[in-house]
Amino acid sequence: MSAPGLTLDDIRAAAERLRGEIVDTPCMPSRTLSAMTGCEVFLKFENLQFTASFKERGALNKMAQLSAAERAAGVLAVSAGNHAQGVAYHAQRMGIPATIVMPRFAPAVKVERTRGFGATVVLEGDTFDDARSHGLRLAQQRSLTLVHPYDDLAVMAGQGTIGLEMLAQQPQIDTLVVAIGGGGLISGVATAARAVRPGIDIVGVQTERFPAAWNAVHGGQRASAQATIADGIAVKSLGALTAPLVRELVNEVLLVGEDDIEQAILALLEIEKTVVEGAGGVGLAALMKHPARFAGRKVGLILCGGNIEPLVLAEIIERGMVKSGRLARLRFDVRDVPGALADVATLLGKLGANIDEVQHQRAFTSLSVERAQIEVVVQTRGVAHIAQILAAMGAQGYHAERIG
Repeated sequence: MSAPGLTLDDIRAAAERLRGEIVDTPCMPSRTLSAMTGCEVFLKFENLQFTASFKERGALNKMAQLSAAERAAGVLAVSAGNHAQGVAYHAQRMGIPATIVMPRFAPAVKVERTRGFGATVVLEGDTFDDARSHGLRLAQQRSLTLVHPYDDLAVMAGQGTIGLEMLAQQPQIDTLVVAIGGGGLISGVATAARAVRPGIDIVGVQTERFPAAWNAVHGGQRASAQATIADGIAVKSLGALTAPLVRELVNEVLLVGEDDIEQAILALLEIEKTVVEGAGGVGLAALMKHPARFAGRKVGLILCGGNIEPLVLAEIIERGMVKSGRLARLRFDVRDVPGALADVATLLGKLGANIDEVQHQRAFTSLSVERAQIEVVVQTRGVAHIAQILAAMGAQGYHAERIG
């Protein structure tokens, strides 16, 4: 079974073209994540590709099949992220001129990385749709070959090589959980996996904020939002080639929320010591949100990308520490006398809490004049430790409460 126009032979031919040209990424079991989720988890580390994303596969497979005249004329891609870098990097390696059209809001770091691979970057339009329209006109005017991020058979075949590799590396896998944006990745992977293992369970995952595939499968009318932490799959509609394949070959599409994705990113960082972007974390987010769906299964997850802004990652880490109780904001009502702040700090230190931040408040409080309020942000060992701290402070005569 395969998508119209896409066959297992196409994907096997793509695998031969890619051999030795991309990183042969591992597919490894995770004992800790397996224990957490109630199923056997196998991780395909596509975030270890040179540009930290699977997008290299489809881009390279497409460009490797261009004629000499097409290579000389050059290629064009419209992307604000991983696809841009994959096209630019392999075009540079192959000596093909590359033009990448990005919207004006594209993060400066992604623009500079793409330029660093020798591509000509054109910033046009306030939205991605504006940039895409301009890119299509530009490709036609300059006779450039368009390298579409997902709605192209050669691109889909390149992405499908991941499915072949995973089932060869871990033959016991009986379920694949794959992120869906425009559908290129799951199109190729599902075609390959179904051909090799017809009974395999294939589950797509989308963010609740961009549920195009979920709508297509369930006949839903959920609207898309403006933004998501999983920006790599923030696509408002499936491709003309990918949509029928998703309907035909994917067993189910699940939705995950922003909090689910943040938790998955943090879990992969802490447990596997690997960095993923939002789209790279949605597979694990689905396992954590829908444990009954995957109980006892042998599940392959694709960590499809690792390009996350450092400040976003830092915020996710901090928010995760707050949720787990390892970072807490406490408030104390104390007598407004010299040494009161020092006494609170000393007692917190004895209780094993490390102070991150202190705010000593007199004027902006409803307390009486002889009282003061102290707010501290402390590092703790977790929720139980916070309870011990509050109880001990109360026993010393302090009115103490957790406020964050």
